[in-house]
Amino acid sequence: MTTPYWVQDAIFYHIFPDRFANGDTTNDPPNVQKWGASPTNWGFQGGDLRGIIRHLDYLLDLGVNALYLNPIFLAASNHRYNTSDYYQIDPRLGTLTDFHALVDAIHKNDMHLILDGVFNHCGRGFFAFTDVLENGERSAYKDWFHIKQFPLDAYGGGDAENYVGWWNHKSLPKFNTDNPKVREYIFSVARVWIEQGADGWRLDVPNEIDDDGFWKEFRRIVKSANRDAYLVGEIWDINPRWADETHFDGLMNYPVKDALAAWLQGRENAIQFGDRIDTLFKAYPRENLYAMYVPLDSHDTERFKTLMGGNTNKLKLAFMFQMAFPGAPAIYYGDEIGMEGGKDPDSRRAFPWLQSKWDQDLLQWVKNLISLRKRTPSLRRGEFIRLQADEKVYVFARILGNQNILIALNGSGQEQRIEVASDTLNWNEGREVQSLINGQKFSISGGKISINLAPWNGIWIG
Repeated sequence: MTTPYWVQDAIFYHIFPDRFANGDTTNDPPNVQKWGASPTNWGFQGGDLRGIIRHLDYLLDLGVNALYLNPIFLAASNHRYNTSDYYQIDPRLGTLTDFHALVDAIHKNDMHLILDGVFNHCGRGFFAFTDVLENGERSAYKDWFHIKQFPLDAYGGGDAENYVGWWNHKSLPKFNTDNPKVREYIFSVARVWIEQGADGWRLDVPNEIDDDGFWKEFRRIVKSANRDAYLVGEIWDINPRWADETHFDGLMNYPVKDALAAWLQGRENAIQFGDRIDTLFKAYPRENLYAMYVPLDSHDTERFKTLMGGNTNKLKLAFMFQMAFPGAPAIYYGDEIGMEGGKDPDSRRAFPWLQSKWDQDLLQWVKNLISLRKRTPSLRRGEFIRLQADEKVYVFARILGNQNILIALNGSGQEQRIEVASDTLNWNEGREVQSLINGQKFSISGGKISINLAPWNGIWIG
């Protein structure tokens, strides 16, 4: 198995398309909400593909080199996880021409793009389900779904009872992926959008298609279209089954975010945090762990800053760990300027393009960390070695050849002084090293390096 070469060097930017930027007002729906209105599950605010293209300079300046877009295909909702047509770009986001323009702009700037693949379920407007609603048990598509009884009750209140809906939602009928025709349809969709220029798929709730043969064939189809396409599964827990040569290159590594949140909220100490991280290294092959997508939050979770009670220093510390950890770090749009938000739909607020609303200090912090990661191969591809952990401080190293980086993080509200043995880093007595972030110099004395860490702060030394 070979995971795509580019993933270890990727810094992802995750965009919820309706809320990032409005680049073409002509495709806005008649009842478009004011940009920045309180987010709802039904309201559209006008974000589209042209908006992403028009702000590509912002993304390039930030330093990201890969994009993950939430669903962009025709659907009735702003989140578009209830797909009506997998072959059509939602007109409220633009056209196929706009998609190609976005792909061209991304690729010309040495970036990559992955799309959200929602193949466990569809929307009520999907042609096959509409046919079942219209024709009942005479429908040629009745076996595309899990029908329990006719006639179907697909509207109104209550759960789906006479057919299977995802989490019992009437609006999300679950595909019968045992049906060869359904598999053929999904595999065709998977191939077409890779051929149209996408560089991979993020697979929505793939564990709910509990069929190894399905995913093996899905992988074969996608990789035959582009051997370097990236497949990442939305698996929330530690589950090695899903990261191998017959499933996905990597997973959405939510356990990293969960460990950081538990530590920085004070629910666990740095030792427990380190133990959680060690568990990941024991669970997955190196190749897959280094191909994980590593978020701090997403459209499905509270914003990390909000989780931290608005404490920007804790967010900065989380970014310091994320950008030094194996895998592809992912920024959810707006985290870099201090956006907050509770659980969805509040986590899906519109990006404020008025720069006076940005946390400029945080933005520069994130830019600097991204730049350092891109310039420092050991931060992307080096071995990960835990050096020490106590109640409040966690220290590790990234080692690649002679390029060794020490990362120390203080997860407490008090200054901490630590001493770290230098032998693992191959730093000889008297050697002078410095902070990659602010240039502060340190000398190796007595076989160790002594460091003072400010509250909720950290350091990268090399």
